[in-house]
Amino acid sequence: MTKADLIPVTEARYLAFLIMEAARLQRTVFDRRVRKIGFTRTQWMALRRVGDQPGVNQSELAELLEVEKATAGRVIDKLENFGWLERRQDDADRRVKRVYLTELGRRIHSEITPIAEAMVEEELAGLSAKERETLTDLLLNVKQRLQDMAVENELIESQELEKDNA
Repeated sequence: MTKADLIPVTEARYLAFLIMEAARLQRTVFDRRVRKIGFTRTQWMALRRVGDQPGVNQSELAELLEVEKATAGRVIDKLENFGWLERRQDDADRRVKRVYLTELGRRIHSEITPIAEAMVEEELAGLSAKERETLTDLLLNVKQRLQDMAVENELIESQELEKDNA
């Protein structure tokens, strides 16, 4: 394939921008919808992750939320103060604290889940069941490839960039 064979890509059709913009808009819409009940997307993500993986530790939760450990600690502290999460000592390693939903946390989780699911249903309303399945499969493939690339950790070597950014 030559450069002449490539179809010019406008910003509106550039895949990376589309994915980032869709994710940003999804966060914005969700935050606006739950703000009225005094809730945040970060709180939802923490509740969801702990609900999906009871007993996760702070480091693991930070990785799942894609935040620093200290940030995850602050989220856990806040949700613990609300009575939604609790830390328990790990049976095998006393230095490690595991995080679990409390009864109240499970109730909050069950109240917010339909809001999140309804939003996803609304945003995908224009797609058939087959298109949704295809979209999910394609994004899972892209995600897996990106995870593989992250492990490979290949550095881009460019003397021009090094000169410009020195």
